[in-house]
Amino acid sequence: MFSLDEDDEGEVSFGESSDAEREMTPDIPKAPSVKTFDDGGDFEGASDVDSGTLRAFVIAVIYANAAVLLVALGPMLWFFEGWSRIGPALFAAGLLAGVRTYQTYRSWERSRDAAESDSDDEATTDEPVAESDDADSAPDAERDDDTETPEA
Repeated sequence: MFSLDEDDEGEVSFGESSDAEREMTPDIPKAPSVKTFDDGGDFEGASDVDSGTLRAFVIAVIYANAAVLLVALGPMLWFFEGWSRIGPALFAAGLLAGVRTYQTYRSWERSRDAAESDSDDEATTDEPVAESDDADSAPDAERDDDTETPEA
């Protein structure tokens, strides 16, 4: 019924693609390269990140990991081991670690917003100062309505 080659006598290839299947399948896409820390263990790539941001991130990660561990471990010790003092204390400590995670994030966000608003204020104050200097340097020149200073 079936003609078998001498080389493939009785062998069935499971999971292997035929030549026609290989030609029809699309090429596997390549993932884009991502900038990562060096594999050597030294964090030279971390120098590109702002030191305040890196510090806040590391602290928030430590607090978040402690929060997850303690919030999960406290009730288990209380329920399974019957440790009615240590279990709730660990749970409360986990909740406090979660609050500290949030506080760390909020303080980082406020400092970033303050830095952005300072840079915006400097950019906006530079322009009117330059205009008023030009107007002050020529006192006899007529001033436009837009450049008049409000009377105090």
